[in-house]
Amino acid sequence: MRIKEFEFNLRELAGSMGDLGTLIPLSIALITVNGLSFTPVFLMVGLFYLVSGFYYRLPIPVQPLKVVAAVAIASPDKVTLEVMSATGIIFGAFLLLLAFTGLIDQLAKLFTKPVVRGIQLGLGLILITKGIDFIRKNELFIQNSGDEVMVGSVAVNLIIGLLGIVLVLFLLNSKRFPAALVIVGLGIIIGIAYGAFDNTVWDFGPTNMELFSPALNDYVTALFLLVIPQIPLTIGNAIIGTTDAVKAFFGKGKETQRATNRRFAADMGVANIATGMLGAMPMCHGAGGLAAHYRFGARTGGSNIMIGLFFIIIAVAFGIVGVSILSSVPNAVLGVLLLFAGLELAILIRDVKEKQSLFIGVFIAGIGLATTNMGIAFGAGIVVSYLLRWAKLEM
Repeated sequence: MRIKEFEFNLRELAGSMGDLGTLIPLSIALITVNGLSFTPVFLMVGLFYLVSGFYYRLPIPVQPLKVVAAVAIASPDKVTLEVMSATGIIFGAFLLLLAFTGLIDQLAKLFTKPVVRGIQLGLGLILITKGIDFIRKNELFIQNSGDEVMVGSVAVNLIIGLLGIVLVLFLLNSKRFPAALVIVGLGIIIGIAYGAFDNTVWDFGPTNMELFSPALNDYVTALFLLVIPQIPLTIGNAIIGTTDAVKAFFGKGKETQRATNRRFAADMGVANIATGMLGAMPMCHGAGGLAAHYRFGARTGGSNIMIGLFFIIIAVAFGIVGVSILSSVPNAVLGVLLLFAGLELAILIRDVKEKQSLFIGVFIAGIGLATTNMGIAFGAGIVVSYLLRWAKLEM
């Protein structure tokens, strides 16, 4: 497959928005619940997108560390800014260790094709269910929890979601009217019409930025509460899963030779140490994010450059009102993006033909969907895989 290094067009712009369904809700929650500063969060997201686009020349995603974000949002009393800072620094150092010692390539041997496809299927199903949850919300906006917007007995958010699904199906392969660009644009217009900016104070400029120096107890809390639970998902999805997804979507050759386990581990290591020092949001790549960008049209690093510049500008120039701007995208629009990204990721399992391998993949996906913890799913899948080999069972 021949890939141009950089393209800047509507299709790439639309593809760059494909992963907003993951990025926006978690980052805004970390800012509003845990007190992270808007400017360092999105400045680092933008810079990471830019560097990834220029280096890999592919639409490599940038996402929050999902386990870290979930635990932090659920435990704001324990996860202070200093603990978040320590999390980024520890996690970054760990990833650099994996990259420079080559340990990541040894760990990759545990992630056989059925295991990787199972993780991807599980994450795909989780994205689909999360997308449906967003569409079913009565609340129109992320920040207005409990503030329902209805037309009669039907939520406006649900109407937007159903129309959005139909619109995406019609425009999915359109180059003139890229699906993600259309539904995000229309969603923002509808959001503004329903008062997305009614209570916004239009002050411009960056929010507070500072360097953090976590104490020893912050590092201990970060290690056991946030870092260790995140490790299996990062290795399986953000590193090995992303490497595999790059080859699945873009083929094996000159265009994808830079996308290796070591390089993904190394770039995430450097990025997380930098974000940790600024007390920003720990970040990673991810097979689901790549599927989202690809599904909505991104094929080159140009999509990364465009979305990266957008986040840098909004972080520096609109940091004070940034949460309001990003929150103007209705929940249903984020849900539609998640739904189609999940479908794109889930169907990668179609190349697993052997019955026993398919059983392992579906088993891992089922555990992942039931627990929403791909680390547990991976461990269970490895155990079952070895048990089947040891017992010489044929499915």
